[in-house]
Amino acid sequence: MRGGPGDAERRQRWGRLFEELDRNKDGRVDVHELRQGLARLGGGDPNRDTQQGSSPEGDTDPHGGLDLEEFSRYLQERERRLLLLFHSLDRNQDGHIDVSEIQQSFRALGISISLEQAEKILHSMDRDGTMTIDWQEWRDHFLLHSLENVEDVVYFWKHSTVLDIGECLTVPDEFSEQEKLSGMWWKQLVAGAVAGAVSRTGTAPLDRLKVFMQVHASKTNKLNILGGLKNMIREGGMRSLWRGNGINVLKIAPESAIKFMAYEQIKRAIRGQQESLHVQERFVAGSLAGATAQTIIYPMEVLKTRLTLRRTGQYKGLLDCAWQILEREGPRAFYRGYLPNVLGIIPYAGIDLAVYETLKNRWLQQYSHDSADPGILVLLACGTVSSTCGQIASYPLALVRTRMQAQDTVKGSNPTMCGIFRRILAQQGWPGLYRGMTPTLLKVLPAGGISYVVYEAMKKTLGV
Repeated sequence: MRGGPGDAERRQRWGRLFEELDRNKDGRVDVHELRQGLARLGGGDPNRDTQQGSSPEGDTDPHGGLDLEEFSRYLQERERRLLLLFHSLDRNQDGHIDVSEIQQSFRALGISISLEQAEKILHSMDRDGTMTIDWQEWRDHFLLHSLENVEDVVYFWKHSTVLDIGECLTVPDEFSEQEKLSGMWWKQLVAGAVAGAVSRTGTAPLDRLKVFMQVHASKTNKLNILGGLKNMIREGGMRSLWRGNGINVLKIAPESAIKFMAYEQIKRAIRGQQESLHVQERFVAGSLAGATAQTIIYPMEVLKTRLTLRRTGQYKGLLDCAWQILEREGPRAFYRGYLPNVLGIIPYAGIDLAVYETLKNRWLQQYSHDSADPGILVLLACGTVSSTCGQIASYPLALVRTRMQAQDTVKGSNPTMCGIFRRILAQQGWPGLYRGMTPTLLKVLPAGGISYVVYEAMKKTLGV
């Protein structure tokens, strides 16, 4: 590749790019200038790119930036990798990537995009109006981005948000190979766990009220939001509003870690020799990973319900609560309500995923004109609505689960799932299956907003 006319042309092009990025004309391109250049060139996440791969091996002084020779060596290696990636996307090997090939690449990774979305993605790179992407357009668009494989290309066009509304039943986040190798995945899990902890703590009074209404509300005992909060404060003071929150926060980290590891293993088992998973396979893998995590941490769910419902002085703490349950009811008590809990994962995760993709695609088709990226506010709104729909669909199972978990505190409860369903329907009708739904809906918006704000702050703190 050295010495020919092509090499001379490349070096001239690299030199022009170097001069464009070197805003202060000190003969070096530093991280700040690279971020500004990425922002001017458009698209992507500059912070992500400068964190993941924009520091070449030949850089002898990474803190001082790159000189022209180091910059040229880096771009030579980047072009080699981008050419391999271009050929992998150019499925018919005609030297151009068209709309159908973009759709095929997304579909191979389990993401279904419409023709309009594929055209918008193509339009963002198509400079000559041919509605195809040639090698030069591809190279110039992605030259400074840390793309290593097809999954990274999809990541470039796909935002990921963490929305914790207190129900960790959704399909786990997926990370690119680059994020796994660089260690970014665990930083994102930590950021998500901290965001979930803050979010759940902020909405804990509504969560405790929901559990109270699920267990105690009936036609004769018409608990409402204001009355329920007053009763809790009267019985145990303001601090009582946060009963059960400690273990609710404590279980976030193990559940997230188990779910992530199980998801990766199940994906590998399902995928086999395939390049990637389809949407239905991702849903199956996510549901099985959620069921695996719930199976392992489920005793903490039972403890959370008992601690939430406890009277002042009933338990000295978490360990005392666990010991009393074990002594009086035996080890099986720690898995009461397990069946409706696992069954609830399927409608929750399925509807959440389907509604989210539908809303996002509808927005892109109707309102997106210049970009295939809907933006974080739109994705946050889609996530809030989809999570709410998932909760509504799975709520009767969640209510039955909570009543089974609380059987020791509610005398005369029927120990079977079907028996509780029958009794609720006979005594209260269908509305009885949605007792406590109002505080559940009230906490969705603040919980999602808090978790997103804290998540973004934690990502900056951890350097994600």
